[in-house]
Amino acid sequence: MDHTPEYRPTVHFTPDDTWMNDPNGLLFHKGQYHMFFQSNPTGRLWGNIGWGHAVSKDLVEWQELPTAIPATTEEMAFSGSAVWDRHNTSGLGSGDEGPLVAFFTSAYTSEHPTRPRQQAQSIAYSVDGGDTWTRYEGNPVIDRGSADFRDPKVFWHGPTERWAMVVVEAKDRQVLVYTSPNLLDWEHASSFGPVGEEGVLWECPDLIEVPIEGSDASSWVLLLSTNPGGYSGGSGMRYFVGDFDGETFTQDLDGPRWLDYGPDFYAAVSFHGADEPLIIAWMANWLYSNDTPTFPWQSAMTVARRLSLVTTDRGLRLRQRPVLPDSLPDGINRFDFALDPGDEIAIETGEGENPSRVVLSRTPDGGLILDRSAADPHSVHGGIPTTNPIPHPPGTARGVVLEDHGLIEVFLDDGLISISMQTFPVQGPARIVTPAAVSRS
Repeated sequence: MDHTPEYRPTVHFTPDDTWMNDPNGLLFHKGQYHMFFQSNPTGRLWGNIGWGHAVSKDLVEWQELPTAIPATTEEMAFSGSAVWDRHNTSGLGSGDEGPLVAFFTSAYTSEHPTRPRQQAQSIAYSVDGGDTWTRYEGNPVIDRGSADFRDPKVFWHGPTERWAMVVVEAKDRQVLVYTSPNLLDWEHASSFGPVGEEGVLWECPDLIEVPIEGSDASSWVLLLSTNPGGYSGGSGMRYFVGDFDGETFTQDLDGPRWLDYGPDFYAAVSFHGADEPLIIAWMANWLYSNDTPTFPWQSAMTVARRLSLVTTDRGLRLRQRPVLPDSLPDGINRFDFALDPGDEIAIETGEGENPSRVVLSRTPDGGLILDRSAADPHSVHGGIPTTNPIPHPPGTARGVVLEDHGLIEVFLDDGLISISMQTFPVQGPARIVTPAAVSRS
C-alpha cells in the first residue's frame, strides 16, 4: 500500500511515528493540558500497548513526549484516566505537592505468573508534574479475576467528598461504580446496565456533570463506547443523561442518544481539572484501524470539543462545539453551509478531472447522509462508505465542516449533531461546491 506523508493533519493530533488509539488520562494541570493515549512505541500496528504522552497549552498545538507508562512482557497498560490528588489523599505525593495519579487497566499477558490474560485496575503516579511515572507497588488496586474488566475513569465527587470511578465489565455490558477516600482502597457501590444491543462490548465509560444552557442547573452525562454497535457500523459512541448521587447513576426515561453519527469517533473522554466539560475522541474505527494508509504514524484524534446540555422538545441533548483558534492555521479549512431537504454539498480535494469528493446530502424527507465513497483511492474503510441516514427536524440544516488533510468533522445545528469521518483523499486544495448558500472562512 502507498503510504502518503501528506496526510499529516494540522490541528488533529497524531503521534510522530507510532500506533495510537484511545485517549487516556486527559488532564489540565497548572496551565497545561496532558493527553495520554494508547501507544505502541515500537510500530504502527496495534500491540505492545502502553501510554503515550503529549502536552498542549491551547488544545490545538501538541508536543509529543516520551512514553509515560510502558508495556512489559507481563503487562500491557490499557485505557484509563488521570487526576491531580492535590490534597495527597493517596499519600503518594512528596512534600506539599499532591501527586498526579494515573489509573490504567493492567492487561496481563500469558507470561504473567498469577493473572494470565486477566484485566485489573492499577495505578502509576508522578511527583514531577507528569514528566516521569512510577507504578504503585500495591498494584492492582481492584481485581475481580475477570478477563474483560477495564477502562477506569476516576473523578472527585464534591457532595460526598470521595473519589468515584466508573469502569466496565465489557462483555457483560455493565458500568460499575466504585468509591474511595484515598484512590487506593475501593468499594463497589453500584452497577448500571446492561442496556441496548446484545453482542457488543462496552468500553471507555465517562461520567461528567454538564451544565444546562440557560439555567443554573446541570445533569450528569454517561459516555459509553461500543464495539461493534456504531451508528453506521463498526465501533461508535452513545450517551445517557441522568442523575448521579455519588454512588448510583440513574438514567432518564429517554434512553441513549448518539454522541456522534460518523464512523470515526470512539473512546471520547473528558479532561480532569478543566473548568468546563471538554472531550477528545480517537478518530478511527476498529473495523479498519490497522489498515489506513498513513506513514510512519497510525491514527489521529478529533479536535477538542466543549460540551453543554440543551433543553429540546425531545429532552436534554448534548451540544458539542469544536475548540479552535480564531485564526485557523494553514492546512485546515472551515466551511459554513445551509442545506434544505433534497440538497447536497461536496467537499472536493485535489485538482484536475478526478478530485476526491465527500458529499453531505439531505434526503427528500430531511435526513442527512455523509458519503466518502468518492473520497479516497485506498478503499480501506471496511464496507462503510456512507453514514446511515441521520434524522433531522424539518427545515434548513445549518452547520460547519472542518476539513484537515482529509479528516472531516461536521457540526450541525450549532453542535447538536456531529459527524466525524476520516478520508485519505487526492492531495491538493480543498473547496466546497454547490449549493450557492455556502461560504468559506
